[in-house]
Amino acid sequence: MNDKYIVYFISRTKANMIKFIENKLKISGLNDLVPTHGNILTALYESNGKLTMKEIAKKIGKDKSTVTSLVNRLISLGYIEKEKCDKDKRVTYIKLTDKARSIEGKFNNISSQVKETAYNNFTEDEKKEFLRLLKKLSNNFKDAN
Repeated sequence: MNDKYIVYFISRTKANMIKFIENKLKISGLNDLVPTHGNILTALYESNGKLTMKEIAKKIGKDKSTVTSLVNRLISLGYIEKEKCDKDKRVTYIKLTDKARSIEGKFNNISSQVKETAYNNFTEDEKKEFLRLLKKLSNNFKDAN
């Protein structure tokens, strides 16, 4: 087997997926969003619209500085806002705005299209095996670091 192309195809697949998402965002009139914003919005949509920065970072697997940059951009675009905790003023929540709630349907539609496209012509067994192998590959790099 010629395994030298595995990393190449993973990289190429990621680039193609990002381009696909960018096109879907544009078609949906969400030109101000980029694919990396999707992770934060998804985390918030799945968590009743309110999380701390630390919780977001953990959910999306990114470091806090990366999350801070993305959150600040989403705040400037009006999709999220910061809110101090009533019980502990040291805690700041990141919460969805009405603008973010108003695009949830479009956002979920794009997410569905991504999944449908990704798993087109895959059997359930193939999806399970593919996920198992991707996790194994990811853990190899995680362990090496």
